[in-house]
Amino acid sequence: MGVWRVVDDVALADCAVDIEGTDLDDLFETAALALAELMVDPATVSMTVERTLAVEAAELDLLLFDFLSELIFLKDRDREVFTRCRVRVGGEGPFRLRAQLGGGVIDRERTTLRADPKAVTFHQFALEPREGGWRARLVIDI
Repeated sequence: MGVWRVVDDVALADCAVDIEGTDLDDLFETAALALAELMVDPATVSMTVERTLAVEAAELDLLLFDFLSELIFLKDRDREVFTRCRVRVGGEGPFRLRAQLGGGVIDRERTTLRADPKAVTFHQFALEPREGGWRARLVIDI
């Protein structure tokens, strides 16, 4: 599993997150779990929903952007948040992602809410290979 950390002093009304993964699959999984932890306390989500998600994009960085945007959309439309994630990234342009998601519906009596992400932004957005894996920076509009 990759690692992530919130970065202070990048944006005032947003949340910046640096993510590292050993490969693209790991980075995308870590990004999804970081987003979920920004939204809720994962221990308070009943594991009642399983979903398969497929995303395609012309560029690898746009694939990450679109994937996280879709997770925010599912939170807004269906009140679903996913605290488990298995991702497979493939292709050489267009790039494709297939994710197996596990989570649940936000329950006002059980789920501890944190931030309410509105969107992933392009402010300081980056996805790049690094020695031993991949790195990304995300700024999420809260």
